[in-house]
Amino acid sequence: MAKKTTTAGKVKPKADAAEQLQDFMVDGMKDMYWAEKALVKNLPKMYKNATSKSLKEAINGHIEETKGQVKRLEDAFKALKLKPEAVKCDAMDGLLKEAEGIMEETEPGAVRDAAIIAAAQKVEHYEIASYGTLATYAKLLKHKEVLALLLQSLAEEKNCDKDLTKLAKTEINLKAK
Repeated sequence: MAKKTTTAGKVKPKADAAEQLQDFMVDGMKDMYWAEKALVKNLPKMYKNATSKSLKEAINGHIEETKGQVKRLEDAFKALKLKPEAVKCDAMDGLLKEAEGIMEETEPGAVRDAAIIAAAQKVEHYEIASYGTLATYAKLLKHKEVLALLLQSLAEEKNCDKDLTKLAKTEINLKAK
């Protein structure tokens, strides 16, 4: 949806725009809930298109982690006495569409595996930024239970990114070269 702007270039807020940091944090959680659920559906496609056994194992492991992250977000909503709600995350939707395009543009094998890692790391970096921001808000708002849940997912995302980097540097990119 196009943003409404004034003649001075300022963005006019929607009628239901967040006024409090709490509301903005919850909106971010709704985005991440949608994003994680979308990943649970889309990671198997990356798995099926990967050829490296190591990459397949990494993707498969992250599918299970992602299911846990969905559950933790549900727990975070409950800790705030809210019903879990997913709101389409345009950023994740775009990253997943890009991943699909990357797979279409590469032949199966090492080059596609390298491309899958590149696409997956873009996703990881988005998730790291999002969970880091949400954790900062939760800490500031003194939501200790929510903070602990978000930090656990943040740590998993950072570890996944590190594992993908190692896999790319020690195996996949070398074969693709």
